[in-house]
This record gives sequence, structure tokens and C-alpha cells, in this order.
Amino acid sequence: MNVLFNLIVVLQVLSALAIIGLVLVQHGKGADMGAAFGSGASGSLFGASGSSNFLSKSTAVAAAIFFAATLALAYFGTNRPSASVSGGVMERAAVPAAPANNAGNAVPNTAPAVPAAAPAAAPTQDVPSAAAPAPAPAPSK
Repeated sequence: MNVLFNLIVVLQVLSALAIIGLVLVQHGKGADMGAAFGSGASGSLFGASGSSNFLSKSTAVAAAIFFAATLALAYFGTNRPSASVSGGVMERAAVPAAPANNAGNAVPNTAPAVPAAAPAAAPTQDVPSAAAPAPAPAPSK
């Protein structure tokens, strides 16, 4: 089964590269008028109109192969035997343990913890405050 899957992937990649190459080799509809007046297409390998027919048919075949390979990959991708896990990644994720103080509650407390405000310390007399200037010494007599 794995060999068949790899073979289909290789077939799809090769057909995709063939489509890219064939589309780049083809000339647009605007080049037909120039080819009719001898722009070099008449001397090509397939003749004046033979190259467009051959390249367009080759592109159609490569597109059909690409489409069939895509359908086969989709079929094999959905019909692979799966493990006992029925869901996605989130069902396999570990659930964090509840804190001890919320063990009996049906609904966990989701409010953020607010730290208690610390009481303001009273300034001491020994340390001068940056906002108030130090008292000037008393004048001596």
C-alpha cells in the first residue's frame, strides 16, 4: 500500500512538471498571425499547425493524469487505517491539574490574583526626604 502511494505521488509530480513544461513551450493565440507569415513555425518539427495540436493534446493528457493522481491520493489519504484517537491534536493534549483550593468547586475561579497592597512606611527622622530640603543649622552667636 505504501509503495502504491509513493508511486502515485511520483506520478503526480512528474505530470505536474510535464504540464508546466508544455504550457511554457506553447505559444499564445496572438502568435498565430505571425506564424502565418513565416516567423519560423512552419519550419518546426511538427509543421505550422502540428505543434499546437500536439502540444495541446499532450497538455490535456498530462492534466488528465494529474487529475487522476490527485483523486487517487485523496482516496488513499482518507481511507488510511487510523489509530484509536478519533479527534485532532487538542484531544491528545494534557489537561492541567486544578489547584488545591479549587478542588471542590464545580467552576474554577478564573479571576486574576491581586496582590495585597503593602502599608506605606512612615518616613524616619534620621533619613532626610528627597522632596523636603534639610533644615538649615541654627545661627550661632
